[in-house]
Amino acid sequence: MSEKPRIRVGIDVGGTFTKAVAIDAKTGTILSKSTVPTTHKAEKGVSEGIVQALSNILEESKINLNDIELISHSTTQAINALLESDTSKVGIIAMGVGPSKKDVVKRTNLQDMSRNTNQDIATFHEFLDTSHLITEDEVKQTIEKLKSKGAQVIVATEAFGVDDPSNELFVMNTSSKCNVPSTASHEISGVYGLEIRTLTAAVNASVLPKTFQVANYVEEAIRKTGVTAPLMIMKGDGGVSSMDTFRTKPILTVLSGPAASVAGALLYLKVTNGIFVEVGGTSTNICIIKNGKPEIRYVTVHDHPTCIRSMDVRILGVAGGSMVSLSQNRVSKVGPRSAHIAGLKYSCFADPEDLKTGKIVNIKPKENDVEEYVAIKCDNGTYAITNTCAANALGMIDEGDYSFANQESAKLALKILGEHLNMPYHEVAQSIIQTASFEITKTITNIMKEFHLNNSTKLIGGGGGASVLVPFVAKQLGLSYEKAEHADVISSIGVASSMLQEEIEQTMDDATPEKIAQVQKRIHAMLVDKGAVPESIVIDSEYISEKALLRVTAVGNVELDSVETSKNIFTLDDAKKRASEIIGISENLIDLSFETDHYFVFTGHVEVKKLFSKKNQHHLLILDRYGKMKLSLKNGKIFQGGKISILEEIDDFLESRHSEIAPKVFLLNDLKLVDYSSLTSPSKIMDAIRQELENSEKAAVLVEL
Repeated sequence: MSEKPRIRVGIDVGGTFTKAVAIDAKTGTILSKSTVPTTHKAEKGVSEGIVQALSNILEESKINLNDIELISHSTTQAINALLESDTSKVGIIAMGVGPSKKDVVKRTNLQDMSRNTNQDIATFHEFLDTSHLITEDEVKQTIEKLKSKGAQVIVATEAFGVDDPSNELFVMNTSSKCNVPSTASHEISGVYGLEIRTLTAAVNASVLPKTFQVANYVEEAIRKTGVTAPLMIMKGDGGVSSMDTFRTKPILTVLSGPAASVAGALLYLKVTNGIFVEVGGTSTNICIIKNGKPEIRYVTVHDHPTCIRSMDVRILGVAGGSMVSLSQNRVSKVGPRSAHIAGLKYSCFADPEDLKTGKIVNIKPKENDVEEYVAIKCDNGTYAITNTCAANALGMIDEGDYSFANQESAKLALKILGEHLNMPYHEVAQSIIQTASFEITKTITNIMKEFHLNNSTKLIGGGGGASVLVPFVAKQLGLSYEKAEHADVISSIGVASSMLQEEIEQTMDDATPEKIAQVQKRIHAMLVDKGAVPESIVIDSEYISEKALLRVTAVGNVELDSVETSKNIFTLDDAKKRASEIIGISENLIDLSFETDHYFVFTGHVEVKKLFSKKNQHHLLILDRYGKMKLSLKNGKIFQGGKISILEEIDDFLESRHSEIAPKVFLLNDLKLVDYSSLTSPSKIMDAIRQELENSEKAAVLVEL
């Protein structure tokens, strides 16, 4: 009896195209892929394009619907709604005791708040005194006041709501009874900053009605195809989550699309160090990958700082389908408008005979546009001149590439524009590519300075337009270039391959082992609730002492992958190679010191030159089975073996230091990495390790020297 296939479907909803892939989860083989125009203007929005792309791959591959274990998609809905101001008006119910009213109002009224610089989120504000037990009638009256001002969604926020969310939950519950969507600041973040938490909750609330509707459309449409597998959505941190996350915390999906492409580069291509440049039809996404993982930062949404962490992706309004503007009879600008926005086909895909009838015209892709873009009006239609047209005219695109077009049509289109400008066609084409690449080149140069990267940095191109712009940029900067395998659908691959992922940030002045364990249990329950197999969940905790902030992250899978067959899982050789690249020494100077089902621990023997001597250091590095760096200690010591021997050796080590201040200590077992940086005394560290070892089959303790 043959083993049941395990198929994952990933769908990336881009600004121009919606792309779907079906992947064999065991081998990483792509079974089918489909690309359709994104259906922004359809009655049920992007869901129509999602279903069309899904239906195409089901028809082509003849996949048995019961063999699909997971379907995941990325979305641009939340960010588009914010960028286009397609948002709902927000009513803020701020809570606190009477004497603190002035301070609470100042910190929660976004109309007065300095953080809300562009005032593009319409908000109304009311205060509830919680020095007494608030009643349902009080809350209902407050909601009605806000509704009368125009509020369509409610935010509940209280100064210490992260410690005791009962009042915020009470407001949400009452709001639900009034049929008004709501969100609470404690749901969005566990940090104490009332201003940033309230602003983040308001940004989230402003798109709730829109994303709730879209989520229902997508889920309903997918289910009508007969697919019953769990439906997930991509988050900005590169993990996937349930559709309920999209309904209640759409802000987590703000960088969903760009994160999908980076996830593809990380999970499918196993990139360790480089700059990933995804060129789509409308925009280009640029992200640094360092030591096998992307940079994660707090997101600023449309000039609004938030307490949401996501991939550090730079988004530029230029790509393969960008159109051309002229000034003083020269190419002055390329983008941000694309052929897709203008509803035009690329001239390089037009019939050459039709192009011969063409003349240059100026058009406005959208009615309210100030700038005009050039197009070619022919007997049978009007066509856009794009970056893809220019690159094909110059012979920059190899046959078989996703962007390869009719070379005769491309040259003919650029000759028509050249005659209009009184310039040779190749000079016009070169000018278009150079102008389009300028912002990309500038952004990559800034990234290299910011992260102190040198000329050995590699550019990795992804997206359908990768060959149009990235090789040119790499040449301009003197960097090596590699095009991603399956570049045109790398985002869809990233969506299909991603793990369930959650993160909790909580302000914690006294991060005791018991408090850390409580947060770990909470995040474990969150992932199980979203469909993760319990034994697949891996938890990492980190304590940022200068902020008194505990950050706990967890990843899990909907179904456990086979270590032998999954393309995404690192072998020992893969992991050792990555460790060599991260530490910067040859593989023969690296030893595998400890291993579990989920982690590798390597020791790199590094020779450090001092003024008149040399010193050997032991660089400890933890990688998970997906190649992600979990911990790097430039000089450390590892303790392993039986539980009793570990405790005795660490106790001796801590005593030998003759210091009341404990070093940084980390415990690793099969399912989690625990950071004990919050514990400053050796006795507390010993108690914490003893407690954790009692529940661990296999563990190691790492200490920074």
